[in-house]
Amino acid sequence: MGTELLDATFAALADPTRRAILARLAAGEATVTELAQPFEMSQPAISKHLKVLERAGLVSRGRDAQRRPCRLEARPLREATAWLADYRDYWAESYQRLDALLNELQAIDQTDTDARPARPNGTGR
Repeated sequence: MGTELLDATFAALADPTRRAILARLAAGEATVTELAQPFEMSQPAISKHLKVLERAGLVSRGRDAQRRPCRLEARPLREATAWLADYRDYWAESYQRLDALLNELQAIDQTDTDARPARPNGTGR
């Protein structure tokens, strides 16, 4: 994925209204009027959000007689997810190293505890 398209995808996803529009379109295509219904904003404002989503390749508009339905285009989301997967792998490896270190420290602590002589009152520490 080119950096321009990746930048546009993340910029489009940065807005909660646009994310809500994508969530609605995941259920099926819809017109601008249908997309505007749950929001307290005008159709022109929704159209501006749709233009951002279109530039990012996340939405396309078709023509069905008088209707111009919008539909979700998932490819940019799939590519953004693939880009993020590298970082998910990095964090998974970091957590595995942290777990290994924690286990090692706990084993050392347990060895130290086992090696200490018991106190006269029987508490061990």
